[in-house]
Amino acid sequence: MRRLLFGGTILLVMLLAAGANAGTLDDVKNNGKLRCVISTGIAGFAFTDASGVWRGFDIDFCRATAAAIFGNPNKVKFIPSTGKTRFTLLNSGEGDVLWRNTTWTFVRDVDVKLSFEGVNYYDGQGFMVPRSLGVKSAKDLDGASVCIQTGTTTELNIAEYFRTNNITYEPVPIETNAEARVNYFAGRCDVYTTDASGLAATRSTFANPGDHVILPEIISKEPLGPVTRHGDDQWSDVVRWVLNTTIVAEELGITQANVDTLAKGTDNPEINRLLGAEGNLGAMLGLQKRWAYNVIKAVGNYGEIFDRNIGPKTPIGLERGLNALWRDGGLLYSPPFR
Repeated sequence: MRRLLFGGTILLVMLLAAGANAGTLDDVKNNGKLRCVISTGIAGFAFTDASGVWRGFDIDFCRATAAAIFGNPNKVKFIPSTGKTRFTLLNSGEGDVLWRNTTWTFVRDVDVKLSFEGVNYYDGQGFMVPRSLGVKSAKDLDGASVCIQTGTTTELNIAEYFRTNNITYEPVPIETNAEARVNYFAGRCDVYTTDASGLAATRSTFANPGDHVILPEIISKEPLGPVTRHGDDQWSDVVRWVLNTTIVAEELGITQANVDTLAKGTDNPEINRLLGAEGNLGAMLGLQKRWAYNVIKAVGNYGEIFDRNIGPKTPIGLERGLNALWRDGGLLYSPPFR
């Protein structure tokens, strides 16, 4: 009897622990919308249009997640955050997932108790200066004043870079990209430093972008990706495989335009599994059978998301580079859907 009770107690504790660490997907379904933590505003990545509607690369991934859960990409509440507030909003439960320019690091993963569900943009920190300064290299910035967003890896990277190169700088702390833009134009800082994609996005909003130069040095690795809280494996799986869906869709040639046709069945078993024509991968995630179809129908594949928001034909003008598919010389790669 004692052994039975002891075993029952262990089982009860295990069940309670599992219950305590799970439930985000159920909470999202019960709330009727996804609470998505985003940046306060970066052109091409997260911004409001003339009608006040959120648009951008990060926004499309929020909508993709909502489409997977509800079959409706508009069931999202966007929660703007700064570098300082983003993790608090997530870990306090005010947000369900963080889809914004956030770097995957050891400390954030292990000590801050965050779960990074993959990389949706490979980036690196750079520097932007007025062309009138005549600066050609970051190593020529000795004594410069530098606008730096607080609560970011940017602060640590620049301190290490300047120390390693035995040069000095004067930090000008700012909270948001908009604040950096104001200070930079007002001449309160000679240099703006952040992820290279953010610099390109910010420069695209200037009246005369050509008057500003992004220096050639990239001083860090900044793998950016979606973030969830530790301890909810089911929810982590949902977010991770939403990202993978967009990547594998590009690999397989599935687009917003042809997904309806392909969803009827093809000669490719992986496409059939992904789109629900064979099997039911959605049930394993706690989602609808056509969850991946809903993602692609709503926002398209990774290449479509990239090109629409930040690609070469947009004002941001970013090339795919490291964010090309693995077969095209980039780093993007999805595990198999099987």
